[in-house]
Amino acid sequence: MRINSFSFRVRYAETDQMGIVHHASYVPYLEMGRIEWLRAMGISYRAMEENGIILPVVSLQLNYKKSALYDDMLTVETRLKKLPMVRIEFEYEIYNEKRELLAEASTVLAFMDQSKNRPLKCPDFILEKLKA
Repeated sequence: MRINSFSFRVRYAETDQMGIVHHASYVPYLEMGRIEWLRAMGISYRAMEENGIILPVVSLQLNYKKSALYDDMLTVETRLKKLPMVRIEFEYEIYNEKRELLAEASTVLAFMDQSKNRPLKCPDFILEKLKA
């Protein structure tokens, strides 16, 4: 499936006293990765929410390989694992400027009807964009 990449610089607030990126800082990196992946596919997270569709994370796996440091330029590569049904699954790799693999991750999110707080099938308008 299609890979989307985006890069950003590690901020001081994301690190511990030793200048190493705190393990919890990686979770927002994954969120940024999937939002940018969806945006690149022409899918607006905001528009989904305005239409009553939410995507809560139901599973997250994160394997750390090497430390990221303050002021490093990181690249998050995000890919869709398979076409979604009720769940949408993403895989991620995070690299530093030297192209060293720092972390591998995967997330599973569920399509939910916000008003009913119930799962729903992936909307057709999303599937159409993913199949294009």
